[in-house]
Amino acid sequence: MLKNVKNLLFANITNRQTLAKNAFWLAVGNLGGRLIRAAIIIYAARILGAAGWGVFSYGITLVAFLTIFVDIGIDAILTRESAKAKGDIVRQGQIISTSLSIKILLLAIGVFVVVFTAPKFASIPEVIPLLNMMALILVFDTFRNFGFSLIRSREKMEIEAGLYIFTNIAIVAFGFGALYLHPTVKAFTLAYAVGTAAGLIATLFVLRKDAATAFSNFSKPLVKEILSSAWPFAISGVLGLLLLNTDILIIGMFRKAQDVGFYSAAVRVIQLLYIFAGTVAQSSLPIFSRFVKEEKARIRTAIQNILRFALSFSFVVAFSGIAGGREIITLLFGSEYLPATLSFQILLLTFAFSFVAVILNNVVFVYDKQKILIIYAAIGGLTNVALDLLLIPPYGISGSAVATLISSIIADSYLWYVAWKIVGFDLNLKLGKIFSSAIISSILFYALLKTGVNVILAIPLAAASYLALIHFFKEPLLEEIRYILNAGRNAGSSEENASQTKS
Repeated sequence: MLKNVKNLLFANITNRQTLAKNAFWLAVGNLGGRLIRAAIIIYAARILGAAGWGVFSYGITLVAFLTIFVDIGIDAILTRESAKAKGDIVRQGQIISTSLSIKILLLAIGVFVVVFTAPKFASIPEVIPLLNMMALILVFDTFRNFGFSLIRSREKMEIEAGLYIFTNIAIVAFGFGALYLHPTVKAFTLAYAVGTAAGLIATLFVLRKDAATAFSNFSKPLVKEILSSAWPFAISGVLGLLLLNTDILIIGMFRKAQDVGFYSAAVRVIQLLYIFAGTVAQSSLPIFSRFVKEEKARIRTAIQNILRFALSFSFVVAFSGIAGGREIITLLFGSEYLPATLSFQILLLTFAFSFVAVILNNVVFVYDKQKILIIYAAIGGLTNVALDLLLIPPYGISGSAVATLISSIIADSYLWYVAWKIVGFDLNLKLGKIFSSAIISSILFYALLKTGVNVILAIPLAAASYLALIHFFKEPLLEEIRYILNAGRNAGSSEENASQTKS
């Protein structure tokens, strides 16, 4: 039994099992890490209040917006090209050294922008004293994420999961200590920076052998190759930020820091849910990269299965979250944050359909069609900015959520179309049983809450009802899950048979 579990969770046996193993560890790392970090986020939001939390959120968003060129897709290119060059040590070394050199140069520019340019753009003055510390957070996170991309290219997501959880434990530990001793936004920002530094140190320790030769394989010709693949990411990244982060910046222009805090609370929950999309996307990237190179015919089936799996999760979470939005916000942040409820429910509608966009981005990426992502990001980003400017002044944070919903639907429809044109997967994903199960279980969740059942108890009851329903409807997705779980057992049996034969 232990050998079966070990094979399933720590060995790369089949493509499906490897995808499941990597997805499992990324889910453990990302979800576990984010849940751990959620403890300090919720605590900080309560201790600092909506206004104080709004200042911190605005600062982090402003830094991300002004330094998008620090991450122009170098990390994703490192993962893709290293996976393609599996077995070619020289090529892999050149990719690592050259990518890191480009990253350092971009990071230096980013730090300069945060320290000297960001104060001129800050519409909330209280954020200016925090920018130097936020520049340090940028440095630590950039190098740590680069290390994670290298680990991911080797399909060793179990290591990444451990490092991510450790980083978030450090952030929580230092954050709680700072808020207990000195409950201010400045103290919390400093503690956050120290926690991210601890995560970087741990990552460097794990990659110490790579660090020794990090700059010894620099290839000047490879700079052009990497940048030619990366420049579409730079443009689409800027435009994508218009979709993801300008909400908070524009709310800060027209409304008080308190409104920024309300909206940020709703967004934080949505971002936590998007961990699952990122987990599936990151796990599939190395496999998709190999399929494109060696097994092109298999990528179509893989995409269809992954999309069905993603939608089976996003539908039930979105519908149930809308049904219990008020209770969920109160549970997480307290009654002070109840004005965030409507925005939270509207944003959950975007989650139901945009969840798979991250996966479709990967499809476009592995076919080296990054330029398409520029159009996708432009559609979503520019539409979102225009609607934000139109809807936030009269409708506040609810108007911002509606702007995000409309722009997401338009942009995601385009992404679905272009991904289908590239791969030709079947658009009829046969989601009737999944959709019906999600609707019924969300109605049950709403009924439980209205009859006085505590939300903490109602959530697992609704989840159990959803699983029971898809089993009752004989949803084929369950067979895929059984197949993956059997991979570890079959590998264990093969090893045992081989051992007996040898003896």
